[in-house]
Amino acid sequence: MKIVNVANQEIQETPHKVDVRKLYDHASAQAMHITLQPGESLKPHITPVDVFFYILEGAVDVRVGDETITVQKDHLVESPKDIVHCLSNSSVASARILVVKAPKPMSQAKLL
Repeated sequence: MKIVNVANQEIQETPHKVDVRKLYDHASAQAMHITLQPGESLKPHITPVDVFFYILEGAVDVRVGDETITVQKDHLVESPKDIVHCLSNSSVASARILVVKAPKPMSQAKLL
């Protein structure tokens, strides 16, 4: 059995310059843990695979396509492939998000 502790994973170098940690990385899927401090956000981007965001803690402004909604903890948001999406934290508390991409992308996301 493999057990992964988020706190022990290295922060990944990404264009978003936020705390992103890889939890799972296989051909079938990829899972990342993102922590957004108040005022932090991901740049709008498009991924070549389906993505879902599960809010673990806090409230996150989730943009999918032309729609942006504040999503509270314990909610899941789907983002189909080839659709612009991004996350931001406009609250006063940190937010944690589990991001799953399926299947694992074979090319980089396109930043907008």
